[in-house]
Amino acid sequence: MQFYLGLATTFHDPALALVGPDGTLLFAEATERFLQYKRAPNCEPDAPAIIAPLLREFVPPGSEIVVASSWGEQFSGFLKGQAHAGTFDLPTLAAHPIDLNASFVPEQAERVFIADLHLAQARAGLGTLLALTQDVRTGGSPPRARVVGQRRYPHHLCHAAYGLWGSPFAEATSVTVDGMGETGASAIHRLKDGQIEEVKRHRGRGSLGFLYGLITDLAGFDQVKGEEWKIMGLAPYGRPDPDLAAILARLYRVEGTRLRFADADTIRDVAAELLARRPADALENGWADLARCGQDLFGTLMDVLVAEAHALAPSENLVIAGGCGLNSSYNGRVLGRSPFTRLHVPSAPADDGNAVGAAWLAYQEDHPDWSGPPEESRPLTPYLGARVSTTPMERLAEQEPRARRLGHGAVTREAARILAAGGLVGWVQGQAEFGPRSLGNRSILADPRPAGAKDALNAKVKYREAFRPFAPSILAEAGPDWFEDFADSPYMERTLVWKDSVRNKVPAVVHEDGTGRLQTVTAQRNPAYAALIAAFHDLTGVPVLLNTSFNVMGKPILHTAEDAILMFYTTGLDALVVEDWIVVKDPAMIRGA
Repeated sequence: MQFYLGLATTFHDPALALVGPDGTLLFAEATERFLQYKRAPNCEPDAPAIIAPLLREFVPPGSEIVVASSWGEQFSGFLKGQAHAGTFDLPTLAAHPIDLNASFVPEQAERVFIADLHLAQARAGLGTLLALTQDVRTGGSPPRARVVGQRRYPHHLCHAAYGLWGSPFAEATSVTVDGMGETGASAIHRLKDGQIEEVKRHRGRGSLGFLYGLITDLAGFDQVKGEEWKIMGLAPYGRPDPDLAAILARLYRVEGTRLRFADADTIRDVAAELLARRPADALENGWADLARCGQDLFGTLMDVLVAEAHALAPSENLVIAGGCGLNSSYNGRVLGRSPFTRLHVPSAPADDGNAVGAAWLAYQEDHPDWSGPPEESRPLTPYLGARVSTTPMERLAEQEPRARRLGHGAVTREAARILAAGGLVGWVQGQAEFGPRSLGNRSILADPRPAGAKDALNAKVKYREAFRPFAPSILAEAGPDWFEDFADSPYMERTLVWKDSVRNKVPAVVHEDGTGRLQTVTAQRNPAYAALIAAFHDLTGVPVLLNTSFNVMGKPILHTAEDAILMFYTTGLDALVVEDWIVVKDPAMIRGA
């Protein structure tokens, strides 16, 4: 039996995915979850401690493994040659200037990124070999499996493969936009008859992803920490500023259908002028007007790329992939600004998703007639990660009388009642979500009706900036009654506008501009979470819960029940539910079952 291990091997957001002998995606998870290290920079995706239990669970003895990773053979070979030439030696890297270049990042930083990328490629698959060797050393028997090959696939092709094959569409056009690829920072692909074709690969150093990162830095945040999402949250609090917009407009031009970026001198001049205008409190509170103008600029430039994609590969169906696919504010508007009529953005559009794309590309290389997952399994479920053990809850109950096992039906009713009474609930069920957003399996939940719920959640648990919104999870069948131009949004991938008539019912999840980054929930996609929202609806008449990721600021989403228990006792959570177990701070909260 042959399995395909996909590895996301950029210098940030590593991940692994496992595809079985029949092409089924068995598992996918970001490495940061296991390590509890945000974004896991420069960490191998398949460290032995991560891959060993995965192999034991899914791979029978005597199997073969093909290791597949993002970034193509030619590019990886180029990096290897550069390393042999000493290009990535520390003194050589240190000699590069720290001025901004044509990619919108400091020249030295970009060179370090590339050096890190080489190291990520060089380590790809080594963790798997170590785990298999350790299996022999500890078990005294032949290894469970053997690695029979290593393949590499172009970065943007991996993005497109994951986005297109994981979409609900039989044919579609994809636009991949991120910080960098082999030849440029964006590409266009087409899915037809199960095959993926490259339509256009953009070339040059100009990068919309890095441009958005530069705006992030100038607005008072840090793109290295992945804080671009703060621009989306802060933008509605800013005002359109014609002077700022005019300055930013110098960073690009449109020639026909082509987007062109400014040269390095212009970029440096613009950055210096913006720094001179930056408010004194920007590093503490952010620069709202620049966030607004920067988000508007992002939308304008994405419109150009999307329009070009439709001109070159006409379709009703659009897939957006790459890190820029996380811009939910734009995703919620793109269909109204383009000829496309349907949109899919995968649950992990950034580099972690490339683990799935690489694995599927390797599988299709060996099975040319394979045309993607079967129709009934698309769009792809996001619940692809690890499960948590309830053993820690059992041990907790031996010393903690407030911890009880109620069964799934009763624990759902108790959680809904606590939420309806204003309590904060940590909710852990099933397999972890693949991607950066909690979708009802690793979530902190609250009642969206009190206007102060957002502030209370920030003060008690999340400890994050007040301007950042919290997202609504809504029963899908109720969506048209609550949102304008409603569209299904299973991955919390787009923002839509709340109807005026309902905004006062759920003020905690209505953002400053009247939008919400919604997750639509169905019993088919997530029966446990749908049952909880339905129980809350029965109690309150509101089919919506406030949903945020089960973590504290600066940490990844939890990975184990121990992580959940620690956060329960060290934050202001009122209750913790792990599968059918519940523990509460106040014994009076539990009415019993």
